[in-house]
Amino acid sequence: MSRIGKAPIEIPSNVKVSIANGVITVEGPKGKLSMNVHPDMKVIQEGNVIRVERPSDDPFHRALHGTTAALIRNMIKGVTEGYTVVLEVVGLGYKAAVKGNNLELNLGYSHPIVYPIPPGIKIEVKENKIYVSGIDKQLVGQVAAEIRSFRKPDAYKGKGIRYEGEVIKLKAGKAAGKGKK
Repeated sequence: MSRIGKAPIEIPSNVKVSIANGVITVEGPKGKLSMNVHPDMKVIQEGNVIRVERPSDDPFHRALHGTTAALIRNMIKGVTEGYTVVLEVVGLGYKAAVKGNNLELNLGYSHPIVYPIPPGIKIEVKENKIYVSGIDKQLVGQVAAEIRSFRKPDAYKGKGIRYEGEVIKLKAGKAAGKGKK
């Protein structure tokens, strides 16, 4: 059995969970999330514990078992604590600013990039760091990946937008190969 799938999911006291017609809804202090559960998976709520059961040991059902449990855990964590991804803007003259409901990025192109902030996402900019936060883990990660894709880190100088703590292996330039004959 899946270790992740068979572990019971604890529901905190400030979170309300309801399961109806294959849809699980989680409501907490930060907001409300809902998800469709695959028809083969059985989600059972017993008091303040949720269990996910699968019909067989088929590889598809085993994979779905752990995935469903992980998604429910992420929903519970999202409505209680929320998720935040930090992006660093590195480069001379590279800037980011929130203007109204848009994120404006100056990344060395001839024009600024204007990214509309999706609903359910909060973006803050402090000292060349972009803080993307929200309750939906998948949406937060997707928005952070889209912002990073506007100027991925350069392999030679390291300029661009990177995740906080991301290590960029810099390549030696063409001058490093001279002198050998």
